[in-house]
Amino acid sequence: MADLIWFRKDLRVEDHPALTQACCGAAPPEALYISTPRQWQDHAMAPIQADLLERAVNTLAEQLAVLGIRLHHLPLQEFSQVPQALHAFCRRHGIHRIHASEEPELNERRRDQQVIESGLELHLYPGHCILPPGSVVKGDGSPYRVFTPFRRAWMAQLRSVDLTPLPAPTGWQPLTKPAAIRLDTPKHSSELWPVGPGNAHQVLNRFVQQRMAHYQLNRDRPALEATSTLSPYLALGLISPRACLHAARGQDPEALEERPGGAFSWINELAWRDFYRHLLVQWPKLSKGKNFNSLADKVQWESGDDNFDAWCQGRTGFPLVDAAMRQLSQTGWMHNRLRMVAASFLTKNLLIDWRRGEHWFSQRLVDGDLAANNGGWQWSASTGCDAQPYFRIFNPVSQSKKFDPDGAFIRRYLPELAHLSDKAIHLPPESLRPADYPPPLVDLADSRRRALDRFSVMKREDY
Repeated sequence: MADLIWFRKDLRVEDHPALTQACCGAAPPEALYISTPRQWQDHAMAPIQADLLERAVNTLAEQLAVLGIRLHHLPLQEFSQVPQALHAFCRRHGIHRIHASEEPELNERRRDQQVIESGLELHLYPGHCILPPGSVVKGDGSPYRVFTPFRRAWMAQLRSVDLTPLPAPTGWQPLTKPAAIRLDTPKHSSELWPVGPGNAHQVLNRFVQQRMAHYQLNRDRPALEATSTLSPYLALGLISPRACLHAARGQDPEALEERPGGAFSWINELAWRDFYRHLLVQWPKLSKGKNFNSLADKVQWESGDDNFDAWCQGRTGFPLVDAAMRQLSQTGWMHNRLRMVAASFLTKNLLIDWRRGEHWFSQRLVDGDLAANNGGWQWSASTGCDAQPYFRIFNPVSQSKKFDPDGAFIRRYLPELAHLSDKAIHLPPESLRPADYPPPLVDLADSRRRALDRFSVMKREDY
């Protein structure tokens, strides 16, 4: 009887507890990837992420073949088909035990529970977070609802546990190069993101060695290559968050000390990633498109189809917002500062439901991840856990002047404005506005007053 390693969003051979356990026997385990394109479409997976996924699965198959492990592909349509198909696969291959990584999303957890209830022996292992959901709690055992105390407790644990990444298994006799796996789902080229063996670690090492020290200073400047750009790899599990933490601490041994500096600031972002994933497990309603803060249920959103379409197309008349949206459409990725600016503009200045923006992002992001996408949108819309106060509204012109002062990022994605001066490019006056660039969709002062009035239903005494 053999063991099976079932790969999901953990497409790597290093720092993989489930794979390590599956390889403890004398014989190599079988490996399996199950594709569910109808489920992916229900989850609004972007075609660019689907392409990256296909490339990553094939890279994984080649890495496993070197280790003497064959990766099988089981094409289904949706999660409801998984238990029966797994039973049949296990019978064919003499599998008695299945090893897999935990996933935080509700549908994925329900799928795994149905597999267990069907009678299969499924062992789940942590790995999608640095510290698993439920392990960072208050003294009374309840989960944190505020990020800063969560981060402090999270970091205190990190200082006292060994989080050295697991090595790849030693392996058996190598196999011949596997046949290509094709995923039957719409795809769009993800060639900007290399996925060969070791590529994710190369991106990580280049960041921690060359840019991490200046991360806090430069991270909000979208024209600079100042962020790690690891999010697409983390979203599909091509690299583990623990490996990211380990590399940061290797470069800066004091990275977990709460002090100004690039390493601490970047690890703070890893803490946010864990925080949102812990919330997703603790409050399943977040996987259902519900507001975390129930006061937000009273907010009256605008239908605003024309305004929503203008936002989607990068035609709002506010250059930083438009450049951000065009970056998303052209590359499948958006700078984090700009995600906040674009989300604030949609939800506060246009008063359009954050769920529409979240769905649009999910359909286009190469790094699509429910926990991060939902967490970021609800933070910007003031509907989430420890979100920005409802009265905080990003001014896209002020943000542009502060974080793209010379307009370099705007010029990259809005060539029709490239000729404008550094002063005019942030909000072109009518006399200088090109004929092919739209006027501002709203008056910022008026839209701010409208937002404060509309969101006043969320007013609390502690504000």
